[in-house]
Formats: sequence, C-alpha cells, structure tokens
Amino acid sequence: MLRENTLFGVRDKVQEALTLLREHEPPEGYYTAYSGGKDSTVILDLVRQSGCKYDAHYNVTTVDPPELIYFIRTQPEIIWNRPKISMWDLIVKEKYPPTRRLRYCCRHLKEREGEGRFVVTGIRSAESVKRKKREKFERDRHDPARRYLHVIFDWSTAEVWQYIRDNHLPYCSLYDEGFRRLGCICCPMGGWRHMSKEAERWPKYKALYIKAFDRMLEERSKKGLYIDTHWTSGQAVWDWWVTPKKPQNNGQTGIFGGGGS
Repeated sequence: MLRENTLFGVRDKVQEALTLLREHEPPEGYYTAYSGGKDSTVILDLVRQSGCKYDAHYNVTTVDPPELIYFIRTQPEIIWNRPKISMWDLIVKEKYPPTRRLRYCCRHLKEREGEGRFVVTGIRSAESVKRKKREKFERDRHDPARRYLHVIFDWSTAEVWQYIRDNHLPYCSLYDEGFRRLGCICCPMGGWRHMSKEAERWPKYKALYIKAFDRMLEERSKKGLYIDTHWTSGQAVWDWWVTPKKPQNNGQTGIFGGGGS
C-alpha cells in the first residue's frame, strides 16, 4: 500500500509525492488540473500539503454529470475554465459524433489551458495500457513550454482510496453509486455498455445528444456531405452510436466519408 517494506527499506509513496512537488516547484507555482474525480481529489490535497504555490483549474466540458458539478462547486478555490463551444455545438461543427477513434471533444473541451505551465495531473499508469507507456515527467508535444508531473503515476486505485479515507477527504457521491470513473456523460471511451448505463441514469443528456445529432445531420445535408443510410434521424445516429458493432454500408467510403472541418 502507500507505506511498504522493500529490500531498500520503507517506501512511503505519500512522502515521495510531496518531495517531488517540493523539489520541482516552479517560481509561478503549479497549474493543478482538477476534474473532481478521485485521482484529482488526491493530487489537489497533495499539492496543498506540499506547501507549494499552485492554482487549481477545472475545464468545463458541458457534459459532466450534475453530481460532479455540485461537488466541484463545494470547493471555492477551483478556477472554472469555460470552453468557447459546448459539446452540442461542437458535434454540429465537426459534423460527426465523437468516437474512440475521433476524439475531437477531448482536444476542444479537456486538453486546453495551462499553456507554458508546469501542470500537475492525476494520470496513473494503472488506468490503461496506453497510459502505462507514459512517464511520470512529460513535456507537451504541441507546447514544449508546457510540462507535466503525474504525481501519483505509480499509485494503484486501492492506494488512491486509502489516501482519501486516511485523510477524510470529501469525494463525489457517484462513487457510492458504483461508478468507478467519472467524466463526460456517454464518453465513447467507456464502451457502449457504459454509454447505455449513463444514458439511462441521465436521460436529459441523451435527449441533448439526439438533438445535437439532428442538427449535425442538417449541417451535413447543407454541406452536401455523405450521410450513411443508417442515419435517418438523430435517434438513429444515437442507436448507431451505442451499438457494439456499428453497421457500415457496403461499397461506401465509410461512415465519416467527406466529413469534418
């Protein structure tokens, strides 16, 4: 767990994290990326405990769960960075739904702000195979002046919860309902089962997606773009979006042929 005996003595992951933060503190302080989830709850507390200068930011996605929004509002120090465009207008602008392969929503709604700063995040290697290939210290590929410190990169999920409980930290109520990870409602990265579960939990957001898909189809039609025959309405696009194996038209160039902006 967070304290363990090793061949080289006792390892204390909390003290390691605090030491890292103190040793690398930039003059202007850390830009702490906060999402309201369990991991960012831990890193925010670690930055506080370190005594380092920091400012904590939440990137508003316009599709986060209401319960998560309420929880973030209980912390007045958080700076809310609002996007220039909502998810609903973004779908229309891009002219196709976000997918696991086409994650334009992350670029516009989540992976912004913190330019030229040293950013502290809650990214952990245990979250996915892709993240396991990353490093605790990284430099942004598109903004070399922006650096990242994933301060709990080698922590397990159990260790994250141990820290929260040991320090009596408040957390979003959705975890007590069985949600393991929090984020954008109906994010394709969660898989179709997760998308369907969230649509049932928050039906108003499902309705907003369908409305956005209707507007998206209108925009594609105005631009003279290819529209798959399965996409007869916003509801049909929704049904396609949450289908495990999405149907494709034989002989066509693909569902996204001619799309994008």
